[in-house]
Amino acid sequence: MREVPALTIGSIVDMAGVARAKVMPAGRTGVFEKAGAGVSPSWNVFCSDDRIAFTDSFSVVGDLRLRIDRSDLRDLGGGVSWAPATLHEQDGATAAVCTRSALTAVVARLAADGLEARVGHEIEFTLFGDACNGAWSAYGLGAVLLREDFLKDLLRNAERAQLHIEQVHAEYGPDQFEISIAPATPVQAADLVILARILISRTARAHGLAASFSPIPTVGGAGNGAHQHFSLNSGGRPVFSSGGQEYGMTDKGSSALGGILSHLAEFTAIFASSPLSGVRLRPDNWSGAYVCWGLENREAALRFCAESPSNPHGANAEVKIVDPSANPYLATAAILGLSHIGIGNASPLPPEIVVNPSTLTEAERDERGVTRVPTDLREIVQKFNSSSVAKEIFGESIIEAMVSVKGVERETFSQMDEATTVERLRYTWS
Repeated sequence: MREVPALTIGSIVDMAGVARAKVMPAGRTGVFEKAGAGVSPSWNVFCSDDRIAFTDSFSVVGDLRLRIDRSDLRDLGGGVSWAPATLHEQDGATAAVCTRSALTAVVARLAADGLEARVGHEIEFTLFGDACNGAWSAYGLGAVLLREDFLKDLLRNAERAQLHIEQVHAEYGPDQFEISIAPATPVQAADLVILARILISRTARAHGLAASFSPIPTVGGAGNGAHQHFSLNSGGRPVFSSGGQEYGMTDKGSSALGGILSHLAEFTAIFASSPLSGVRLRPDNWSGAYVCWGLENREAALRFCAESPSNPHGANAEVKIVDPSANPYLATAAILGLSHIGIGNASPLPPEIVVNPSTLTEAERDERGVTRVPTDLREIVQKFNSSSVAKEIFGESIIEAMVSVKGVERETFSQMDEATTVERLRYTWS
């Protein structure tokens, strides 16, 4: 018999990609939905190390309301329930800085032009607390069996919370795993990322372990990614298949990918800009370190997956540079917003890169328009802050908050060595 929930958690995700939460007794869930819980506007400018990057708009003055989406309330077990939340002004208006609402707005703009999206997330994480002591092979059967009790409980907990995990596998690094979540509508898919992290972390603790979602959980070790797959329909028809462009793409599908690639460097602040993200974005690490695309090319920032009998969800594209420090609502809003702009502008898709980009000479990469994804945080922030496309997708409030947070993080962590930074941020996104 399931325990009746005693408390309800509502959470948002800030610019540093950290989930911040309020809690109410379960009997006040209706209040949590209607009136919400008060939060300081400064929540939006907390950094990954909990420093506060105050701005004129985000200071100690004022109040916002954190309201849960009760329609998406999930039973976590143990008398605890959780729901995603949105930020509102005291008069009930949606706060301009609310990242979940920013994604909702992008989805509405797509719908106005007859476009619908589905998004599926992959989440990588690393377990700590009971070392595998060398008994690990990348993608190994033995590695899965070593953690079979944890994995069984994770899948049971996911079933209770109605999180549809399609597959789990051991990853490249010791005690590193990846789960794949079934595709969903964009906002719900982002909600499910937070739910998945909650369940992974709670299950790990129940087994005497701790889960890290850090882009770099150990010095010199494998990085954690948070790849996003997405597909688009136009008028009910898929844009990435049944067309006349490469691999069956339609003109709109080709332009959607062109829109992402043409502005990807400007949006690295959204996809991968934690103090450790640049360390993960190294060539030959399957992190998508080069701005290019290719069919099933795991070294390209944009990997295309064509329609085939082995692809049950149909043709889709994967943005590989996204890591777990990214706010999933903003990352999806950026991907879909750039796709929408690309379709509207009929953006050309550059030539496909059919090899590992790192094997090309510098001259060959220049000739083909292949560049590195930026990893310097100063450059990343400058590109984002000066991007008119970012302002079009997100508005001024989110940009103000993001730029301030990343500026303070750069100042703070530029004075730390990598080992200290890795240790400090290991559980920040857990």
